[in-house]
Amino acid sequence: MTESDDLRQAVREFLGVTSPGTRVRDLMATDEGYARAVWKQMANELGLHGIAIPEQFGGAGATMAELAVVFEEMGAALLCAPFFSTVALAAHAILCSGDTAAMADYLPGLVDGSTTATLILNGRLEAWDPHAVTLTARADGTGHRIQGDAELVLDGHTADVVLVAAKTAAGTSLFAIAAEADGLSRQPLATLDRTRKVARIQFNDVAARLIGTDGDAAAGLANTGDLATVALAAEQVGAAQRCLDMAVEYAKERIQFGRAIGSFQAVKHRCADMLVLVEGARSAAVHAAGAADAELSIAASVAKIACSEAFLQVALDNMRIHGGIGFTWEHDAHLYVRRAKATQLMFGSPDFHADRLAELVTSSSQ
Repeated sequence: MTESDDLRQAVREFLGVTSPGTRVRDLMATDEGYARAVWKQMANELGLHGIAIPEQFGGAGATMAELAVVFEEMGAALLCAPFFSTVALAAHAILCSGDTAAMADYLPGLVDGSTTATLILNGRLEAWDPHAVTLTARADGTGHRIQGDAELVLDGHTADVVLVAAKTAAGTSLFAIAAEADGLSRQPLATLDRTRKVARIQFNDVAARLIGTDGDAAAGLANTGDLATVALAAEQVGAAQRCLDMAVEYAKERIQFGRAIGSFQAVKHRCADMLVLVEGARSAAVHAAGAADAELSIAASVAKIACSEAFLQVALDNMRIHGGIGFTWEHDAHLYVRRAKATQLMFGSPDFHADRLAELVTSSSQ
């Protein structure tokens, strides 16, 4: 077994105990949306939070390829925790900012699980676009003040630190805001995917700390957006694989007309099609997770297209193979359909990434 296999096995076993379907349903019904004790276990016992964070800040110094394995297993388990917002978004934003002082101040807390964080790219969970930034920041002599609203922020109501992209006189900049800051209003929202918490945040002249250089955050945020897209694609692959496993298992057990429904040609063909979709998506996600910086944007868009379309189709087919029970609230199949539809739209739909991919390929060939 490789180190990645060992990592996958450890995460899978941990989530099998801490994130079974019954626990997911319990947590998604709460406002906070996660168990703090499990969050600390993930950080301190498994070291998941710091896998791709440099050793000088308390992490393991691994790569996106190893981190993608973790996201894949978390997607399969529908883990209810602010891991994506803290690790895929906030940690990457700080690392991509180039601000070593901010890294030293914030990353150790993210690694050891004492701090949760999130990032507002544009307030709508859409793909990074510097022209779509709606928050503004003004200098006040001792720092900056943030003004504006963000409609959809991952774990925005529970994050200890909120990172925001905002426009200043110099351009797009990155700022950090403490959860207890005056003028910060946070409201949890009910959305399609109840396993992933989202909030509306309002900023009324909120004090903020500049991260990096004023007006120079666009490139780092673009890189963060690509890395988050790759992490999301890995999540989608893991969840799609779980849907395939659920469908195959049920097809073997469900008896109809005296035989398992998996013996019928129509069900066999559907399961085979699901397998092709999952393996194609996995190939795209693995390639993106190991892509060099120069290839990351293209690989991320390819992965987002392949994984979004595969996950939604496989989740729907899983529900159909389960028949009537798959459509009920009591069965977990619909939770994956909800996650599939929600993640399809996060950080850009497949249509958006197809257009982006065409632009990237055209510009790279010139």
